[in-house]
Amino acid sequence: MTDHLTVNDQHIAVDDEGFLKNLQDWDELVAAELALREDIRLGPSHWEVLNLLRTFYQRHQMSPANRALISFVKREAGEAKGKSIYLMKLFGGSPAKMASKIAGLPKPDNCL
Repeated sequence: MTDHLTVNDQHIAVDDEGFLKNLQDWDELVAAELALREDIRLGPSHWEVLNLLRTFYQRHQMSPANRALISFVKREAGEAKGKSIYLMKLFGGSPAKMASKIAGLPKPDNCL
């Protein structure tokens, strides 16, 4: 993986796992590019979770692990969306890690 993404002719630094080095570099175009690198095409359901994740980060200054993400989505978006299977369908096997990356947030502490 390269150490940067290019969005609108701007080079944006990422670490060796593809997480943004500077959280202020994030915007929706950057998110779309990060998602494409992971073979994810963002739709409204993805954006709902990404926006909730960014809200969680603003409130707690940390990226949630899977269990905390599921609880938060359930509380904010309803029972049907606050399930691990729903989030896995959107973001793959480790939804908290992948969604945090696409949302421009740090990797959750307990994610491998």
